[in-house]
Amino acid sequence: MRTRYDTPETKKRILSTCVRLFIEQGYKNTPPRQIFVEADVSSGTFYHLFPSKGKILIELTDFMFTSQFDIAGQIAGKDATPAMLYAVETAIQLTLVELNENLREIYVEAYTNKELLGIIHEKMSEALIKIFTPYTPERSGKDFYELEIGTAGMMRGYMARPCDEDFTLEQKLQRFLGITLRIFCVPREEREHILETIGALDMRKVADEVMQTLFSALEMKYDFKLSK
Repeated sequence: MRTRYDTPETKKRILSTCVRLFIEQGYKNTPPRQIFVEADVSSGTFYHLFPSKGKILIELTDFMFTSQFDIAGQIAGKDATPAMLYAVETAIQLTLVELNENLREIYVEAYTNKELLGIIHEKMSEALIKIFTPYTPERSGKDFYELEIGTAGMMRGYMARPCDEDFTLEQKLQRFLGITLRIFCVPREEREHILETIGALDMRKVADEVMQTLFSALEMKYDFKLSK
């Protein structure tokens, strides 16, 4: 039964406000009180629709992950191998957080939040099955799920640690992809080709274009305008 709180307009206004604030000032720096004021809702209405900020983060990151895979497919090209598509998407994600600290916080929180991490494990293990089964047909869905738990932990660690002169972005991408492609049994020759291809790309430029596309898609989906 619908209550007076369950209006599509109210839910959309809350989502729009939260997504904009998370991107503009960070997830942790967005207090519930600010959301109530800017979305023009009471605390009761907010918590009736969303038990926590984390519930909204789930919807945001789900959209971002899906968009990243779509964009990665366009960059990699229709003839790219599944492993190349994985590498491009992963490189984009690792680079995005170096360009925008608020995105770093959003992604690290996504890989930390217990409920959201469970969703990531489920979705990513399904993707890994499709991508890497041709390389390791003997592995089961359970095997890929367990490998996803481990590689997700690695992803969080690499995202949380900002790049510097001692551990550059280029080194980070080569190291992470070198490890994960071996874990998923991609043949050496293909691994080397993938790492060479990623190394030749201007990933900061690519990720910046992806970020602008992603922000535009978010503005359109949630009906808001980000401040410059």
